Amino acid sequence: MTLEPRASTVDGVLRRSAAKYPHREALLFADRVWTYRDLDDAVTRAAGYLRSLGLRTGDRVAAFGVNSDAYAIGFLACARAGLVHVPVNYALRGDELTYLLFQSGCRVVLVDPAQRAALDDVRDAIDLDRVVTLRDADDSLLTHARAGEPTEIDVTVQSEDLVQLLYTSGTTSKPKGAMMSHSALVHEYVSCVLALDLAADDDPLICMPLYHSAGMHVFLLPYLSVGATIRLMEAPDVAEILRRIEADKIGSLFLAPTVWVPLSGHPDLATRDLSSLKKAQYGASIMPVTVLERLRARYPDLGFYNCFGQSEIGPLATVLRPEEHDERPASCGTPVFFVETRVVDPEGNDVEPGTSGEVLYRSPQLCQGYWDKPDATAEAFADGWFHSGDLVIRDEQGY
Repeated sequence: MTLEPRASTVDGVLRRSAAKYPHREALLFADRVWTYRDLDDAVTRAAGYLRSLGLRTGDRVAAFGVNSDAYAIGFLACARAGLVHVPVNYALRGDELTYLLFQSGCRVVLVDPAQRAALDDVRDAIDLDRVVTLRDADDSLLTHARAGEPTEIDVTVQSEDLVQLLYTSGTTSKPKGAMMSHSALVHEYVSCVLALDLAADDDPLICMPLYHSAGMHVFLLPYLSVGATIRLMEAPDVAEILRRIEADKIGSLFLAPTVWVPLSGHPDLATRDLSSLKKAQYGASIMPVTVLERLRARYPDLGFYNCFGQSEIGPLATVLRPEEHDERPASCGTPVFFVETRVVDPEGNDVEPGTSGEVLYRSPQLCQGYWDKPDATAEAFADGWFHSGDLVIRDEQGY
């Protein structure tokens, strides 16, 4: 099963929700509240502004900043304008930052004021047409997104067009830019909604970085697709997260284990009312089973979801659902709707259940390869399957 082309553009996700829920609150950040219609209009204005800079379809636009409404609008505006968004880890500096901006061939960088100095330090080493401040400036992207009439631009975006380069972590080599199409990401959004039971009344809080594919593509966009009201934080701060859960009656929260661990031992946990929280998702690294057991014992009505995958697949590949945690607390679950898997030995033969092997993926969620790296693409995408490099053990039930 695949989606029809007309349903497979990222900005189409927002358009449909804006048409269906125009007056519903879509995104809350700081003291700003965006309804779905407000957000859709802002994206149209921002897309027009980006095209007015001389950018053409397929040009790359980097985003270098922490979470904000402006950051989210920047991504959606790139999608609507036919541009390719390049999210940049806001902690990058020096050579690492230079490499990513140079390798992707970005013409424009959308930057937060706090990251401007780091960008200026490498500006002479890269060929940029323009630097645009995301917010908190007179000529910022957010200023343009809020000013004037939302005039549609004359740009046709196809489902197989690239919309984002998701750079891998680069632990063993230079980071590679996974080329994500509109269609791949929209298929991934459907998988997320189904596997994680995402619903309009979840009242989610998003605080993990939007430069990471999980924050943007497992939660922000899928939640926009179902018409949820999303609260957005700049960055994960445990005390503030606990305060916000109580104050805003948060119902859904995704955190990396590096945040769940300190949260599980935070002194405010004893005094905050977290009864509104119904769904807790974790992923991006391994969750200690002892921490998971402690949290589940303390909050028996809280449903935990283990999310596993990697950038090249959007990133969600498998999920362990709440009802499966009792028997398999250390498992990463089973494949999501649009993902097929194999587990193979070094010769490419399928291994028996209970035997370690490399997990391979086949899915419409997969990227089109690595930006400007044909050899790495050919090696990773062989025989119609993506070779992940991850070693797993699959049991007889497929977990």
